[in-house]
Amino acid sequence: MKQVVEVLEASGAEHMLVGSHASSLQGEPRLTHDIDLVVVLPASAARLLAAAFPPPNFYLDEQSVLDAIRKRDHFNLLDAEGGDKVDFWVLKDDAYARESFSRRRRASYLGINVDVMAPEDTILSKLAWAELSGGSEKQFRDVLRVYEVQAGQLDLTYLERWVDPLGVRTLWKRVLTEAEPEAG
Repeated sequence: MKQVVEVLEASGAEHMLVGSHASSLQGEPRLTHDIDLVVVLPASAARLLAAAFPPPNFYLDEQSVLDAIRKRDHFNLLDAEGGDKVDFWVLKDDAYARESFSRRRRASYLGINVDVMAPEDTILSKLAWAELSGGSEKQFRDVLRVYEVQAGQLDLTYLERWVDPLGVRTLWKRVLTEAEPEAG
């Protein structure tokens, strides 16, 4: 992750750690080999990324990067030696994606300074993934633990504003019912 963040920052690309690494930082740590990053990449970053992560140690297709930038889609970086995978999600052009990206926060994670999705957005995005996947309990447990650990610091008005537009009201009600916020 350190090398990826360094290359992104050197290329001027903005980034935000999301997914299970973000929820591990904000809630309860869990093992995952996949790193998920939302990125804003100029087309020039494709060549820099490909040069920074060359075969045979890595797999990163420069054309896939360019296609993802154009389509606002995603692409992957695979570490052939360690087996780790980085999923790069090019920032979508919708109101929620733009607002959540603007709310990212700088944090130290695994000894690396990285921009991380705000806890409220980790909750919302993981609820959306849980809904999309037909009710993933793994995603829901991540949400529950972020909510419980961060409860006293969460912007509940912000969360309430987005649960209906994102279609996660039912799962959000379940979080509120099942959560046992940590004292503190």
